[in-house]
Amino acid sequence: MVLFIKHIDIEGPGTIADFLEDNKIEYTVIDLSSGDNVPKLQKDIQTIICLGGPMNVYEEDKYPFLRDEDALLKKVVDDGIPFLGICLGAQLIAKAAGAKVTKNPEKEIGWYKVVLNDNGLKDDLFKSLPEIFKVYQWHGDTFGIPNGGGRLAFSERCQNQVLKYGRNIYGIQFHVEVTRDMISQWADAYKAELESLKGIVSDKKKMLEDYSRLSKEYIKQAELFYVNFFSIAGILKRTFYSFSR
Repeated sequence: MVLFIKHIDIEGPGTIADFLEDNKIEYTVIDLSSGDNVPKLQKDIQTIICLGGPMNVYEEDKYPFLRDEDALLKKVVDDGIPFLGICLGAQLIAKAAGAKVTKNPEKEIGWYKVVLNDNGLKDDLFKSLPEIFKVYQWHGDTFGIPNGGGRLAFSERCQNQVLKYGRNIYGIQFHVEVTRDMISQWADAYKAELESLKGIVSDKKKMLEDYSRLSKEYIKQAELFYVNFFSIAGILKRTFYSFSR
């Protein structure tokens, strides 16, 4: 079973859940912002996916669930449980592995190119993906690379876009899971942030126009990424998968 950890109601599993449903892979979602408890590790949890959110990893006084989540992710690191952290989730796994999370020199909001380095090009997570590809971003913080971990990708505005720790623990700064509706919801929910950065980052209209232009390629890219990750996690055979939406 795949366990999703949500931190806010509007940042859900998106197209990852679509992929799992198409391939009849069982999953469950807990929403920490709605009062769900951080679960204990159980034998039926094969993979954990930690999603995004607007909070900072160090805001444990404001969001007490972050303290319990940090304890869980430390066990993930120690036990080598297959893991994917997205945006905030990537920052949380970096922190759990001993790295610092800091403000990025500039915010990335909208569509940007990321570049795989030599390690990324060799890693199975990016099998069949190009060296340079476009992703959707919404972040102001950045994670460091923990001791014993590695960097797999970078962008012009943010040097650490993908981290790997151990054999099957990954963190990605960008959002591979987004849908058009999610982008629209985020732009409305975080409207004040967008307005404060007017002329510096993309606005809602531009982000949605870019999604319409890039969506076919982006969904195909997501499909390859999911096949790779869930194959690494050991719950999907690379020779059989479906992604029909």
